[in-house]
Amino acid sequence: MTVSLGVLSTAHVHADGFAALLDRREDVEFVGVADADADRGREAADRYGVPYMATEELLAAVDGALVFSTNTTHERWVTAAADAGVDVLCEKPLATSRATARRLVERCKDAGVALGMNMPLPFSEPARAARRAYRNDTIGDLTLATGTNRARFRNRHEDGWSANPERAGGGAVMDHTVHVVDLVRWITGREVTEVHAELATMRDGPEVEDINVLSMELDDGTPFTLDGSWDRPDNWDYWGDATLNLVGTAGELTVDCFDYKLRETRDVGEDQGIDSVYWGELPNEELLADFVETVRTGRSPTITGEDGFRETAVCVAAYESAEAGEPVSVDY
Repeated sequence: MTVSLGVLSTAHVHADGFAALLDRREDVEFVGVADADADRGREAADRYGVPYMATEELLAAVDGALVFSTNTTHERWVTAAADAGVDVLCEKPLATSRATARRLVERCKDAGVALGMNMPLPFSEPARAARRAYRNDTIGDLTLATGTNRARFRNRHEDGWSANPERAGGGAVMDHTVHVVDLVRWITGREVTEVHAELATMRDGPEVEDINVLSMELDDGTPFTLDGSWDRPDNWDYWGDATLNLVGTAGELTVDCFDYKLRETRDVGEDQGIDSVYWGELPNEELLADFVETVRTGRSPTITGEDGFRETAVCVAAYESAEAGEPVSVDY
């Protein structure tokens, strides 16, 4: 069975990659693109080889939609999809406030449509292997969790909307916290109950934090630390990382979701230095396949809107902690 899918907004950097994946799937009809910025939408539609359409027209023609808007406008697009009875996969974070995130979860539930999150890490093989090992009690009782989701400070962080608090809702915390928090929840089933955030802006230009270290506590008392900074140097060999260490009473699990890399060193020519080429599986492909199956069968997506709400709550708590200068409880 072929499912018809469309893209709502192309503001996010991930839109192009997922459009290419949509185009490659034989079981998907890539119907078109809608965008609040008509020029941007038409340009993207031309690149993808699909029509640019009005939002109502697109939603009337699809079974599911993928939202790649700015963080603070997710509500507009998810609500439109829910009102049209269309399953939706939303870019992270689900929202930039707890109230909005909860409203979106309930809106989709009331409409009877699936709400999934664009969270690829659980679809990586290292993460899947870690979940199997953890659920088989390989490391005993959890005593410590540490994670990183660091990245180069890129152009989009300096002059793009991801460094504009009115459009992004924050900086590196809003951009990166959700991924590893989601991974910890997905593997261990534990919830973050408290956050102590240390934030800083180290570069000229951005209006938001580019450095963040979160010291958290899980619901069983386990400490959980996360570095989600935009702090990798320009000459770093890869865009960044997504790692997690789980230490238990009987062992340790180490997860590096993007360690399938070949490193190349050049000491002559214009592009001297160290670079990396990723050769492993693409978690985004599996994430899209999961959403296609959700649309086709009506089952729940692997990472749901409820997951998105809970990770939004952790992000909000991090900003509350930074403002207060002390740990705060996560309000679910």
